[in-house]
Amino acid sequence: MAFPVVEFFQEKEFTCKCCNKNKTDIMFLMNLVRARRMAQTPFKINSGYRCENHNKTIGGSPTSSHLKGCAADIACTNDEQRQKILSALICSGFKRIGIAQDFIHVDSDTDKPARIWIYQETPIQKEDYDFS
Repeated sequence: MAFPVVEFFQEKEFTCKCCNKNKTDIMFLMNLVRARRMAQTPFKINSGYRCENHNKTIGGSPTSSHLKGCAADIACTNDEQRQKILSALICSGFKRIGIAQDFIHVDSDTDKPARIWIYQETPIQKEDYDFS
């Protein structure tokens, strides 16, 4: 299925940086669009879909929801932006959110329990992301 044209996001933001494949779940994407509209602040996607090779290369979890195309890491550089993004994600119905110093992970993986967590250390190196 082709990546849909949606408000706020471009296909390349969710495409695997290793193989250029994109298996983003459409319902996940639509909920993310809803959250972005509510937040009224840009969502810069650092990581969307990942193939197994790329996920392994960057040290991602073998059970990462990025592998299923139902996860994204959103760059977040200050507390005001973090509050807007988190509030919008929760109001949009997301039940799995991870908070790191410089990004917020969100996923809609129904094979995993609902939870909110804080990363003690950033699990993925900054050079794996495009912060520009």
